Amino acid sequence: MRHPVSLMLCLGGAVILSACQNSSDAQVQRALKDVNVIDESNLNDVMLSVADPNEAVEYFTRTLQQNPDRIDVMRGLARSLIRAQKTTESAQVWRNVVAHPESTPEDRVMLADALIRSNLWGEAKAELNQIPPTHESFDRYRLEAMVADSDKNWKKADSFYETAVGLTTTPASTLNNWGFSKLTRGDKQGAEKLFIEALTYDPQLFTAKNNLVLARAAQRKYDLPVVKMTQTERAELLYSMALAAIKQGDVTVGKGLLNQAIETHPKYFEAAVRSLEALDANVKT
Repeated sequence: MRHPVSLMLCLGGAVILSACQNSSDAQVQRALKDVNVIDESNLNDVMLSVADPNEAVEYFTRTLQQNPDRIDVMRGLARSLIRAQKTTESAQVWRNVVAHPESTPEDRVMLADALIRSNLWGEAKAELNQIPPTHESFDRYRLEAMVADSDKNWKKADSFYETAVGLTTTPASTLNNWGFSKLTRGDKQGAEKLFIEALTYDPQLFTAKNNLVLARAAQRKYDLPVVKMTQTERAELLYSMALAAIKQGDVTVGKGLLNQAIETHPKYFEAAVRSLEALDANVKT
C-alpha cells in the first residue's frame, strides 16, 4: 500500500529536480547572454576605433541584419560608414537612428554632421534647428558654427565657436576652423591668434601650422613662426609662404622662399622645384 506513496514522492522529487534544473539552465543562459553582450560591446568599441573602416562596416551591417532593432548597432554602422568616407550612406543610417524610439538629440546632431560631410548644408541646418535648445554638446555647437560660417553669419559663428571651445578639453581642430573662418573674412590678426592657440593644445596639428603661416604671410610676415616642426614640415611651410608671397606680388621674396624650401627639404622637393622653374620661365618671357 505504501508503494504508490513512494512512487508519488519519487515522481514529485523528479518534478522538483527538473524544475530546479530548468531554473539553473535559465540562469546559465541569462549569464551567458550577459557575457555575450559585454563581449560584443567590447568588440563594437574595437571596430569603431582600431579596425579597418570597411571591415567595421561589414561587421555592423551583418550584426544589424541579425538585430534590426538595436540602436547601438545602427549607431556603430553609421559611424563606421563615416570612417569609410561613405557619408551619404551614413546619413541614411543616421536617419534610421533618429526615427528609432530610443533616439536622443545627439543622434540628430550626428545626422547633421553626416549631412555636412555630404555637402548638404541646407538639410543639416534644418536638422540642427529641430534640436531643443536645452541640448548642449560640443558637437552640436561645432556644427552650428560651421553652418553659420556657410551662411556668412559671422557674429553667430563666433558665438558658436566660442561655446564649442568651452565644451571640450581638445579644442585644437575647432580653434583651427575658427581661425580659418577669421582668415576667409579678412581678420588676419584674429586668425593668427587662433591658430597659435590651437597649436598650444595640439603642437602636431600641421593644418594649423600651415594656416598660421598663411595668416602671417597675408600680413606680409615672411618669417616662420616659432612653433615645433620637423625638417620636412619646415620645408613645406616655407613653400606655402612662398606661394602666398608670389600671389600677393612679392615675387622676389617668393623666389627666395622657394629656394629655402628646396634646400631645407630632406628629400627632393618636386613641387617647389617645379614652382621655381615656372617662376623663372615667366620672368625670362
